[in-house]
Amino acid sequence: QVQLVESGGGLVQPGGSLRLSCAASGRIFSINTMGWYRQAPGKERELVATITSGGSTNYAASVLGRFTISRDNAKNTVYLQMNSLKPEDTAVYYCNADIRYREHWSTIGLNAWGQGTLVTVPS
Repeated sequence: QVQLVESGGGLVQPGGSLRLSCAASGRIFSINTMGWYRQAPGKERELVATITSGGSTNYAASVLGRFTISRDNAKNTVYLQMNSLKPEDTAVYYCNADIRYREHWSTIGLNAWGQGTLVTVPS
């Protein structure tokens, strides 16, 4: 019923920039908080940044001042601008969203995840 599709990952040199995008599609009624998480090899998935439907943001300390999360509510899309990238930012980045979607005559809440996009910053 709902799908999150990420794009924009890749290989970038230290100090470089990347912009990730995540578009939600399907029978969407509303989207509350959207966010980005990441999982490095051998580590647990961790929060990177979140943004509410009203635009309030929250960042992990490790990315504060380097990454910027934003969203386009009309397009059901969330972005992550990543600047001054470091080798320790290497990870699979996952999009997450709290979505209500239409089902018959009602709506259903769902916490959805994207498939992940790999960001590699070599040392």
